[in-house]
Amino acid sequence: MRWVRFRSGDGRSGFGVLEDAEIIEHEGDLFGTPRSTGRRLPLDACTLDSPCVPSKIVCLWNNFHELGAKLGKAAPSHPLFLIKPGTSVVGTGGAICRPRSYDGKIVFEGELGIVIGRRCKDLTPAEADKYIFGYTCVNDVTALGILTENGDFAQWCRSKSFDTFGCLGPAIRSDFDWSAARVVTRLDGIERQNYPLSDMIMPPAHLVSRISGDMSLLPGDVISCGTSVGVGSMKEGSRVEVTIDGIGTLVNTMAASLDAR
Repeated sequence: MRWVRFRSGDGRSGFGVLEDAEIIEHEGDLFGTPRSTGRRLPLDACTLDSPCVPSKIVCLWNNFHELGAKLGKAAPSHPLFLIKPGTSVVGTGGAICRPRSYDGKIVFEGELGIVIGRRCKDLTPAEADKYIFGYTCVNDVTALGILTENGDFAQWCRSKSFDTFGCLGPAIRSDFDWSAARVVTRLDGIERQNYPLSDMIMPPAHLVSRISGDMSLLPGDVISCGTSVGVGSMKEGSRVEVTIDGIGTLVNTMAASLDAR
């Protein structure tokens, strides 16, 4: 099942299951016991929002063997991560907006996102799958110049936490075999990334387990599994598409500023 959040043409907000070109509307709690209302809405009459509203996005670094080898980095023994705030989130179709205070390079990173379905803490890997609601596509956007702006402190969080820098969507796939899938990222129609998720150093259950040992994870929180080779820069007007077969395609366009949203 592919779950989406939407805004309909009459201004209502809701969520439901995406089936072909229709949304089967549901009510209740997406992460509880959602119930079908029986109403079907044409997809082309709705605007998709981010498929969840996370309190945080936990973003992995150096979690793919191929990229680690390219960078000359050893595989980590514990997940290396940073946190993006929930205020950074934008859904498919939304603009990635350049911060007014920054005129440097902005880069895309196509990734798989794990969506947490139940509050959890201190899980074992064997328990973790029970707390994974599903998976989504992520574009982990970075203001690259800010990352190394201060030689005394690498600014991972600041460089990645601007509004619209946490692109999620278009849907959450609840029955998804990540191990057989690939992440494909296109910039203005040209393929820039195409890598297998099976190349992950730490797979989803281990990530959820280890990160839940560091902090509580809440329903709707997203763990972005990290990226592989092919990260690149965007310019104003660029269109970035992150595709994972079985989940869908997350599409966002780079805009000039927050005023362009």
